[in-house]
Amino acid sequence: MKRSTDHSISRRALTLVCMSTVVTLSVLQSGCKVAQPDPVPVVKQLPAQFSGIASQPDLGPLVFKELFPDQQLIQLIDSALTNNADLNIAYQRIIVAHAQLANRRRALFPSVDARIAASADRYGDYTLNGVGNFDTNLSPNIDKDQKIPERPTTDMFIGLQSSWEIDLWGKLAALRKAAASDLLAQEQARRVLVTGIVSVIAAGYFELISLDAELDIVQRNIKLQEEAVEIVKAQKAGGRATELAVQQFEAQLLNTKAIQHQLIQQRIGTENQLNAVAGMYSQEIPRATTLPASIPVVQAGLPSALLLNRPDIMQAEYQLQSAALNVKAARAAFFPSLTIHPYIALNAFTPSLLFNGGSIAWGAAGSLTAPLLNRRQIKTDLIAANATNKEQVYHYQQKLIEAYNEVSTNISAVQQAQFAFGLKEKEVKELQLAVQTARELYLTGYANYLEVITAQKNMLEAELQSTHQKNSIFTSLIKLYASLGGGWER
Repeated sequence: MKRSTDHSISRRALTLVCMSTVVTLSVLQSGCKVAQPDPVPVVKQLPAQFSGIASQPDLGPLVFKELFPDQQLIQLIDSALTNNADLNIAYQRIIVAHAQLANRRRALFPSVDARIAASADRYGDYTLNGVGNFDTNLSPNIDKDQKIPERPTTDMFIGLQSSWEIDLWGKLAALRKAAASDLLAQEQARRVLVTGIVSVIAAGYFELISLDAELDIVQRNIKLQEEAVEIVKAQKAGGRATELAVQQFEAQLLNTKAIQHQLIQQRIGTENQLNAVAGMYSQEIPRATTLPASIPVVQAGLPSALLLNRPDIMQAEYQLQSAALNVKAARAAFFPSLTIHPYIALNAFTPSLLFNGGSIAWGAAGSLTAPLLNRRQIKTDLIAANATNKEQVYHYQQKLIEAYNEVSTNISAVQQAQFAFGLKEKEVKELQLAVQTARELYLTGYANYLEVITAQKNMLEAELQSTHQKNSIFTSLIKLYASLGGGWER
């Protein structure tokens, strides 16, 4: 009878093993069918050179301190990179990414927990444990120390327990690599922010110098116009000019003085904006007295491969890698996971025996878990991961196109700004001569006062435009520096 029962139990166990194997194989087969990655768009390759510009492959990225060796500007940028709040926030995000990567790495290794546990149970007379403990205590094969306490039944456990998921399908490794890519993307995001701060500070610094120069021009023109007012008043007193001429000259002087106050307010606003970016309260910013006399020469034809050094493109590339790895992890979730639970401990039902050598216990359990009822959620996760992966590909492609066009635009902007400044300088010289000529002709009666006013107005506008045009060269250079990757080395 006993042999028949044993055979029956063996058949049931074998049946359960066979059923488990069939279920596992069916899960694997269906998982392979479902968890196929979606094809991703193909990224268009960058052109070998910028269109319409001769290639010069030996030219490297622009170095800010070589372009603008102004020590006051460099010190201001160093201060801003130390105190800027957005940059410090970005640094904290990098710390978070480091912590997430460390967690992903630890997931590949066993977790070990120290456990101290104690329990006390009063089992009923008609329960499995109650009857089993009573029957065991009547056995002649146990000594007194092995008798189980019955009312209550106690149990003590002091030891180590571990859990280890075996990475059969590379899911945990993919998540770790994705976290590493996320960390690198955060570091590149900080580089993007550094380049933005450097660009804003530099552009604002040169704008301040330009405003100083424009104020000097306006103040100089105010003196000239005041002299003109005195001359026309003297001519009116001598009967050679009318009250209308005096009014016109005075109106022009008032307009120029109004421009002066507008420029003063612009300078205050620009200075406060720079202070805010630099993480400082409102204060005067030390700066050069004039815009640099020499304008840096930038060779045309920078190879488009330099765009790959841009932090925003590198950030998009790392985000693309992370998205692809998350797809791999989402696919692996369809397959069974193998987890092992070993332990070693001191285990006894009597406190006095807990530290006895006979209380040493160890063991291990393993489980192979395959998703069944929650496969719809896993499918949804895979769909989302595939969509995110495609989104990052499009984002990366967009970044490449924008960067290529941006550099091409900025190279042209530098060249055109230099040409325009050269012409504007010539225009200023001609108009300065025209003002002198108009005054001489007016004093000799060969020109009327309107011609003098027009000449003075044109000269003021041209001088202001010339200063603004020279500043636009430096603005274009800063944009070119940023579009080629920017960065900052202390």
